[in-house]
Amino acid sequence: MFKERHFKRLNKKAKKGLRGWPVGTIAFYGPNLDQATKVAVGIVPFEGAGAEDMRNWQTQDGDIRADLEVFREIAEFFEAREVRTVAMTDRIIGCPHQEGIDYEGEWCPACDFWRGRDRFTGKMIP
Repeated sequence: MFKERHFKRLNKKAKKGLRGWPVGTIAFYGPNLDQATKVAVGIVPFEGAGAEDMRNWQTQDGDIRADLEVFREIAEFFEAREVRTVAMTDRIIGCPHQEGIDYEGEWCPACDFWRGRDRFTGKMIP
């Protein structure tokens, strides 16, 4: 219960909608739709701005959404930057590798699952 409070607090704040700026963003990535191995967070300081002060956490084993220590660190990261709103994805939205950094081209060669798949719906692109 005690360890879950950071996740619950972030999730509750995300459900409240826009409560002011800055906005903290949370997005999950993984090799498939069932296992998140990366969470990326950023701070959007004001309306119309891009995400700044970005960080990410990764795991090789298990699902990062179950790592309560990571959520504690995210909560502290947001508190230190006085985040008023949290925007969090409710699903895994793509491969954990970054185009241009981890690979070149349209699809990640390490993540066949995502080849030809819409990252927001998880369905194959016709």
